[in-house]
Amino acid sequence: MNRFEYIVVSIDGDYANLRRTDVESEELKLVARALLPPEIAEGTRLLYEWMQYSVME
Repeated sequence: MNRFEYIVVSIDGDYANLRRTDVESEELKLVARALLPPEIAEGTRLLYEWMQYSVME
């Protein structure tokens, strides 16, 4: 299964803009906050694995 690492760049209402950090990319991914852990903030590192986002420590 694929594994991707992201950082929360910005939060805008019910959506968050994520940037991949495991590969070189400036492209942002818009994700509904309902799919993300509730404790996220700008700068939070996330792991996407098995169709779920979790906070990386």
